[in-house]
Amino acid sequence: MSYFIYRELYFSSAHNLRNYNGKCESIHGHNWKVRLYLSREELDTSGFVMDFKEVDIILKKITDKIDHKNLNDISPFDKLNPTAENIARYIFDNAVKEVTAISSEIKVTKVMVWESERSCACFEV
Repeated sequence: MSYFIYRELYFSSAHNLRNYNGKCESIHGHNWKVRLYLSREELDTSGFVMDFKEVDIILKKITDKIDHKNLNDISPFDKLNPTAENIARYIFDNAVKEVTAISSEIKVTKVMVWESERSCACFEV
């Protein structure tokens, strides 16, 4: 059994999809929504999985690198296709590094990335 929390954050960026035949092969932008899920088997001494303020700091640190940027111009998306799926994996991997540096008891379990109200990609363990 585990406790779970999630926190959401928004950022904006542009991209164009490679190896794609359609409108999205041209540069366009999104107002992305990100949801980061964390879990912990036992709560900390304050009764938290993690303080939401700490989660915000982590998410902001990660998304500041891709906010208001053309994703195709920055690593790893200069080589990796900047799909919602790959963005979810990028945020997941970076969140694992940040969370692990704070506590080995907290696990990143899932990241969801919406490029629109109706389109969402997830990466989870």
